[in-house]
Amino acid sequence: MTSLQQTIAQSGSRNTGGELYDFAASLFPVCRSITGNGLRETLRAIGARIPLQIHEVPSGTPVFDWVVPKEWNIRDAYIADEQGRRLVDFRGSNLHVVNYSIPIHARMSYAELKPYLHTIPEHPEWIPYRTSYYKEDWGLCLAHEQLQKLDSHERYEVCIDSSLEEGALTYGECYLPGQIEDEILISSHCCHPSLANDNLSAVSVATFLADELAKHSLRYTYRFVFAPGTIGAITWLARNREAAQRIRHGLVLSGIGNADRFHYKKSRRGNAEIDRAAARVLAQLPQAGTVLEFSPYGYDERQYCSPGFNLPVGCLMRSVWGTFPEYHTSADNLDFIHAAQLAEAWRVCLNIFDVLESNYAYRNLNPFCEPQLGRRDLYGSLGCSPSIAEEINARLWVLNFSDGNHSLLDIAERSGIAFSIIREAADLLVRKQLLVAVGGESLRREQSHASEAVLTFNTTSTFR
Repeated sequence: MTSLQQTIAQSGSRNTGGELYDFAASLFPVCRSITGNGLRETLRAIGARIPLQIHEVPSGTPVFDWVVPKEWNIRDAYIADEQGRRLVDFRGSNLHVVNYSIPIHARMSYAELKPYLHTIPEHPEWIPYRTSYYKEDWGLCLAHEQLQKLDSHERYEVCIDSSLEEGALTYGECYLPGQIEDEILISSHCCHPSLANDNLSAVSVATFLADELAKHSLRYTYRFVFAPGTIGAITWLARNREAAQRIRHGLVLSGIGNADRFHYKKSRRGNAEIDRAAARVLAQLPQAGTVLEFSPYGYDERQYCSPGFNLPVGCLMRSVWGTFPEYHTSADNLDFIHAAQLAEAWRVCLNIFDVLESNYAYRNLNPFCEPQLGRRDLYGSLGCSPSIAEEINARLWVLNFSDGNHSLLDIAERSGIAFSIIREAADLLVRKQLLVAVGGESLRREQSHASEAVLTFNTTSTFR
């Protein structure tokens, strides 16, 4: 059993889910955006748990076809009646303000105010999450039942105490060096305000994954990126072209704390090793996960998988974005995520990494006919249990396909046997001096694929 497998096996005796949930809950009140002090506060909290280097990229910096925007911060916002009573109050929910709203303080009639108000009529108790990142505008969000209580004959005081000024975009990186420089990327967007599943579930899981992996001796180097959605990933890629070429496997995490089954969206390549590893792990879950084909819509995997990079990066989530009513509403609260689901997501990620860490190819040292397993205590007696029979079957599969050209993942896929059982069979056969490791054939294929996808721009030095 590998050290990662031991960690996974022992996690049931720890309150991993409770710790993950508590960390997400501690960040829930923070008003985050794609820039600003809420984003910095979130990154500082992450940095208190893992080694995190924080980067500031000035407003106006060109990043491919985009430009780093002005920095947005907010102090207060409300709608008050003529008696000064706050009817809509930012202090009650930071979703009440359209994110990136420009400042305003005015008195206006209901008719003047109405076009700037956003609700969800089909869910009258929920507050929507709305943004205006790249168009200077303003607005307020409220429950539809609040809107219906406003008096169409009254004048209202409207205040958004915000600033939109030259500043910086902030993102964080946690770099965990391994035995080789080839990297596994884990990316989570951390720009949404009080939304628990999207995005705090992934932020929490990624933070605790980094904390756990830092305790292990690792084959791969791991790079965790915590950045605002879209513009953050674009900025990271623009500043890290050289590092991007070392990425052999990648996962974007988002929306992994609710009660739905897992969904994995493949990379643009469609058959990258990370795609196959994730599919094998999800297939072994009690409630098997669903594998989705790549599409150029979704989370930040679409940036990492853009044709100029074409990185092997997939997306792991539970409910798919936009397909559940709570998405981008106040109903995506701390009651919508669960400690048990967060802990399961953490274990699933570790299992995927364990497959990647263990996916070597082997050479059979006795390739001429089947070696005699009985005299090596590798063949059970007649009437052996089904579990023993599966172990023997795995040993036979590994021996037959260990020709130096098939990785353990190849064998697991072809045999239909769980990767963990295939790996245990290989470990045993190595101890019995029937196999020798020759390296990861799948890894070599990935490296060859990456070398063919030559980037068409000059590389620059990067943080390491």
